[in-house]
Amino acid sequence: MGEFELIRHYFAAAPCAQVRDGVPLGIGDDCALLALAPGEHMAISTDTLVAGVHFPQGADPLLLGQRALAVAASDLAAMGASPLGFTLALTLPDVRADWLQAFAEGLNLMAEQCALRLIGGDTTRGPLSLTLTVFGSVPAAQALTRSGARPGDLLCVGGMLGDGAGALPLVLGQRTAEPAVAAPLLAHYWSPPPQFALGQALRGRASSALDISDGLLADCGHIANASKVLLRVERERLPLSNALQSLLGLEGARAAALSGGDDYVLAFTLPPAHESTLRSEGVPFVVVGEVLEGQGVRLVDGDGQDITPLIRGYQHFPETP
Repeated sequence: MGEFELIRHYFAAAPCAQVRDGVPLGIGDDCALLALAPGEHMAISTDTLVAGVHFPQGADPLLLGQRALAVAASDLAAMGASPLGFTLALTLPDVRADWLQAFAEGLNLMAEQCALRLIGGDTTRGPLSLTLTVFGSVPAAQALTRSGARPGDLLCVGGMLGDGAGALPLVLGQRTAEPAVAAPLLAHYWSPPPQFALGQALRGRASSALDISDGLLADCGHIANASKVLLRVERERLPLSNALQSLLGLEGARAAALSGGDDYVLAFTLPPAHESTLRSEGVPFVVVGEVLEGQGVRLVDGDGQDITPLIRGYQHFPETP
């Protein structure tokens, strides 16, 4: 099967590739066309996932298709953007019909869940890797960024932390767990739902935001650096699922939540004046700390003692002495 036949058969014909509102021209020309409403800005983000680094060799292609798009789309949610479309650059070691069919099915399932249209991409031969670029729209001056946190703001997260990291030893076959424990953790790892509704609810309210991909402490460091503030994280307030605690115990669950990564839950800072309004609207979030004068990220225990670990999250290129 040639490159263009592969694209037509597995991707251009998928339901998520059909033209809808916001996408006047999709797959088939040299470029796709996206339509923005007046007063809207385009939000764009690119993620690359490499076999053996971001997912295990031999991963289920249906689950991989879901995960690949979900983790890319999470960046749009973190900016408060509404989803529009995405492109896929797919590098394959060989062409296997069963693998491509399952991958395309998983990709389409997540695309439909996220209301994202597949609008183009590329295929080539080489070690398995996936590069997805996602496009969204956000009202001018309402995009959530990392640089607006101010002392006195609350530090919040959009849900349970650590489930993605807790699932990793199960994904890699390093340990097993009963279905009641394993199922919710694996579901979060392979299909983390981008928090679009939360991101859009935070427009004009949150002072900064991002999605947690490398661990709460590491990613909070990005907000602290961009905003030139100190983020104080309270260990006792971390939201931890029962499944995660059953698998790893309390201390292991805390470590996964703080430094494990793969959560794709939003972390954001919020002026206290907006807390009651968001709660009255039924917006789910948990306060885990506060913003202070200073610089960096500090983890404290129940007595307020500094217990900040040296290793705060995953890094592809760790600093060397």
